[in-house]
Amino acid sequence: MLSHLLIKNYALIDQLELTPDRELNIVTGETGAGKSIMLGAIGLLMGNRADTRVLYNPEQKCIIEGMFGVSGYLIEQIFDDEELDYSDTCIVRREIGVSGKSRAFVNDTPVNLETLRRVTSQLMDVHSQHDSVLLGSNEYQLEIVDTYAQDDNLLRHYRLDYQNYRTKKGVYDQLLSEASAMRKEFDYNNFLYEELTKAQLQPDEQESLEQELNILENAEEIKERLQLAYGYLDNAEQSVIDFLKGTVGNLTYISKLSDQYEQLLQRAQSSLIELRDLADEISTEQDNVDIDDARAETIRERLNLLYQLQTKHLVKNVAGLIALRNDLEQKVSKVLNLDDVLADAKAQADAAREQLQISGQTLSETRQSVLHPIETEIGGLLKELGMPNASLKVQSETGKPTPTGIDTISFLFSANKGVKPQQLKNVASGGEFSRLMMAIKYILASKRSLPTIIFDEIDTGVSGEIAIKMGNMMRDMAHSHQIIAITHLHQIAGQGNAHYFVYKDHSASKTVSRIKKLTFDERVNEIAQMIGGNNPSASALKNAREILKQRAAPSLK
Repeated sequence: MLSHLLIKNYALIDQLELTPDRELNIVTGETGAGKSIMLGAIGLLMGNRADTRVLYNPEQKCIIEGMFGVSGYLIEQIFDDEELDYSDTCIVRREIGVSGKSRAFVNDTPVNLETLRRVTSQLMDVHSQHDSVLLGSNEYQLEIVDTYAQDDNLLRHYRLDYQNYRTKKGVYDQLLSEASAMRKEFDYNNFLYEELTKAQLQPDEQESLEQELNILENAEEIKERLQLAYGYLDNAEQSVIDFLKGTVGNLTYISKLSDQYEQLLQRAQSSLIELRDLADEISTEQDNVDIDDARAETIRERLNLLYQLQTKHLVKNVAGLIALRNDLEQKVSKVLNLDDVLADAKAQADAAREQLQISGQTLSETRQSVLHPIETEIGGLLKELGMPNASLKVQSETGKPTPTGIDTISFLFSANKGVKPQQLKNVASGGEFSRLMMAIKYILASKRSLPTIIFDEIDTGVSGEIAIKMGNMMRDMAHSHQIIAITHLHQIAGQGNAHYFVYKDHSASKTVSRIKKLTFDERVNEIAQMIGGNNPSASALKNAREILKQRAAPSLK
């Protein structure tokens, strides 16, 4: 249940805090006082979108925060699904910055709006006046049936099967649409593939061949210069190595006279060894340099082929050619195996459709099983609400699979005896819509483990004894759910465990909306004003007191 609500810097609200009662809370106030503003703020907690126009002070951010007690409501799974910390107290916060940027948090963990909606939909159900319009839509009527049937798991499995079928069907359809073009391109792609395959491309071969060709084309000069380099190091007449031998001999002699020259001797000996090794390697490299015109020509031909292929296919290197060859191989292979691929894709799509039909039929049967109970329960409640001749027929038709199943649900309604039930949107008046919606919310409340239900003037178009019965129904619902009811009817206002009054405060330079919890005497006066106007008579005050004293009278259950 909602244990605390904070609204800060929103619309006409500077700062508002509310600590609702566990059961039935009544919210009243004049039109335009700010009741709908408070509901709009709660809508932000439900994931509705907002912008900077909601800021009371455009230089400060807006904060909406709700604290919910969720112990015993069996909603831990959704926290696991969304990887959120779960505790018996859940804090949901929404912030709208001065730039219009929105942030949402669940138990201080940042979440996106989709996650926020998933979580808060398990915490609150808000009935707005717009819901009465929605009641005329088949989609909303189907949601009512699903809620009554408690078929969430079946619906979830069906949606997974539906998505799987759409994916598999999409793959098959895509293959079909591409098959003709793929076959047309096959000859050309196969020619290119065979050409690249015949080239026997090897990674990094171009760089290696270019380096080898460069050596072959300059073999004479390389051989000559290696010979000169070797001669400088080691030859019969005069060389660096001969000079270094002399250096070693002299250092050997003086190191015998003093140890301080030993390190110089060692360095000279190391240098002599290194130069002999270097001379040997230069000699070996010189021997390895061949003047081979035939090999050079072979390499030129190979490189010319690689350059031509790169130019032809607009790539920069052999790696690009190999990547193209591999891509062409896939395309060619795909066409060669196209019939098998199509057959496999079709088999997978058919199997997914068969599974979808099974899931859809199972879901449909569950829905069908609750249609008559819904008709019976709502019919009985409508009689309680002063519509003894009203009848509701829930009609179901099956068809092609859709994201919500294979069923189309239609609520057919008649308020009068002898009149055939017709589509709701064609026959129900405002007051009839309100009573029907109240009956629906009443029967659904027992089917959902939902902490808080908010009614925004669900009593529109009713009065008198019917309003009293609607108030009694809210009291019954409040035994298992926290109810917050915004109302203009004194019959319903008198049923609340707590009564909050919303008003405009004009005492400062800028009008603000405020809310206060009424004492018993203040409730008497407010209800009396709802009965008899701003200056209630003694009889109106007496009537208000009697309404409040009768709160403890037995309710429907």
